Amino acid sequence: MPSDSTPLDSPFLPEQPMHPEGAEFFAKVAAMLDGHPKDATLVEAAFTGWESLLEKIGADLYRIASMLIGEGEETIALLEKTVSTVDLPACANHIEASHNARLAMAADAIELLQQRSPSSLAAPAEGLEDSAPMTCIEDDDLSAAGLTPIEFEELLVGPDRHRLRDWLESLSTTLRVVFVLRAVAALSSAETAGLLAEHGGPNAESWTPDAVRSTFRQALCSLASQLIHASSPR
Repeated sequence: MPSDSTPLDSPFLPEQPMHPEGAEFFAKVAAMLDGHPKDATLVEAAFTGWESLLEKIGADLYRIASMLIGEGEETIALLEKTVSTVDLPACANHIEASHNARLAMAADAIELLQQRSPSSLAAPAEGLEDSAPMTCIEDDDLSAAGLTPIEFEELLVGPDRHRLRDWLESLSTTLRVVFVLRAVAALSSAETAGLLAEHGGPNAESWTPDAVRSTFRQALCSLASQLIHASSPR
């Protein structure tokens, strides 16, 4: 296996600090959330100069949420709920705060999807991941999908990002949710399985990390096929 391969149970995009000054920003916000009333002028002054970081945090969460449930008012409401419920003072640092925000948002998004279509997030039948046909990705080398981490990031935020959106919309709800949570939100297979089992309704209670890995492989194969098709001469 190549030394630069990315394990299948890791995200395409490695978890990184959101901003060089993210730790300082987190410390300032956590200090302000001490349970005591704050003067609005002092709060405004404390956040002055952090607008670009706040925009990046919001954009990252919005991108993930919109990939899960679509764009619109429901996505905005989902973000507002996430921001209001994440316990920042309980987080050790800004990386943990970002991760917890993604977990909270994913849980609410899955519940919303389940309400839209109760059986859309049903877990695969027991043992199906073992008996399913072979997929185009059988090891832990994500380069089999035809993308490096840099190329995937470009696909997420670059000028052709609509191609990824169009592909996601063509997937079943289960494939889309697993792919977004694993590859974009940087959640593990165990975390993804737990979220689906807890918030995906009665039919989703038997989700396991192995089932998530199998489903993720199917999504990656679909993405690889889409990329090959898009690059073929017309």
